[in-house]
Amino acid sequence: MQQCDEMYMRRALELAALAAGRTSPNPLVGAVVVKDGVVVGEGYHHKAGTSHAEVHALNQAGDHAQGATLYVTLEPCNHHGLTPPCTRAIIAAGIKRCVVAMEDPNPLVNGRGLTALAGAGIEIETGVLQLEAEKQNEVFLKYICTGLPFVTLKTAMTLDGKIASHSGDSRWITSEPARQRVHEMRDQADAILVGIGTVLADDPRLNTRLAYRQGRDPVRLIIDGGLDLPLNSQIASSSAEQKTLVFTADSADPQKVRSLEDIGLEVITVDGARDDLNLEQVLQTAAHRKLSHILAEGGGAINASLLKYGLVDKIYWFIAPKIIGGAKAPSPVQGEGLEAMAEAIGIENVEVTLIGPDLLISGYIKKPAYR
Repeated sequence: MQQCDEMYMRRALELAALAAGRTSPNPLVGAVVVKDGVVVGEGYHHKAGTSHAEVHALNQAGDHAQGATLYVTLEPCNHHGLTPPCTRAIIAAGIKRCVVAMEDPNPLVNGRGLTALAGAGIEIETGVLQLEAEKQNEVFLKYICTGLPFVTLKTAMTLDGKIASHSGDSRWITSEPARQRVHEMRDQADAILVGIGTVLADDPRLNTRLAYRQGRDPVRLIIDGGLDLPLNSQIASSSAEQKTLVFTADSADPQKVRSLEDIGLEVITVDGARDDLNLEQVLQTAAHRKLSHILAEGGGAINASLLKYGLVDKIYWFIAPKIIGGAKAPSPVQGEGLEAMAEAIGIENVEVTLIGPDLLISGYIKKPAYR
């Protein structure tokens, strides 16, 4: 039985992954209905505000759902949101057994769904491929448990640890395959965060460009304490096409604020000095906008601040087999740095992948209690 449960749950996880980056702020959820060893219904949650995975799977199963087993990657909801409770549909369909990968920590659910199903006489099994389900929904878990977005820090450097030459030239450190991987990351993020230094140095568009399909452009979050964003930059000129929030200090020049707002940028003031804005407030603002996954692609100063204040959850660190040299060439993390190796920020669950000629090292900052 356990082997079969894992097989069907793995299929449910595969279905859930089809909507990666599209369900925010909702979780990724997949569901499979099985009767007499045959899959009779499948479904997944496509995006927030639409039917949940269980409803899609039950609709596909039809009358075959009577007496069947439902496999679902997250505890079914038992409350009215934008859609009716999934528990009601499961009970009405005549499901006999419900196998759940993980319970939903959302206070609106948090065991109530399982209790409702058990109260209706449905056999409940939980914890099947729970770790896989938790990793798949790491963004949702951080967002729902802390009220802050999940922050992924991405950077690219040469073999000798440089993100640009001493003259500031950084195009291109990594190969085309690695850059396409970054665009896949953007496609699955709700927002992309950079500092004004990156904007001034590279004049980026910060959109999603995928060679094989159309991607989704993330909301752009620009950290700009002095409102130095050029009105002729790609960020400014594309403000009508891609939502952009510019974060600045309370002391910002009102005329500069008006100039940016006049071309469609939204300017938001947060606490802190011009060169040291309160990035936690930036993330809180993003969370209030239901932006649950932030991809940070800033330079050394922004990276240092995010790490210093413990705001990073995961890293993607590209290393190109190139050597630039130069004492004045910038590194991925600047600032004052730490004084002792014992204070170094640890990375766990490290994975190393070869993408073209480049290495990608990914892992998690050793800190979150929500995982």
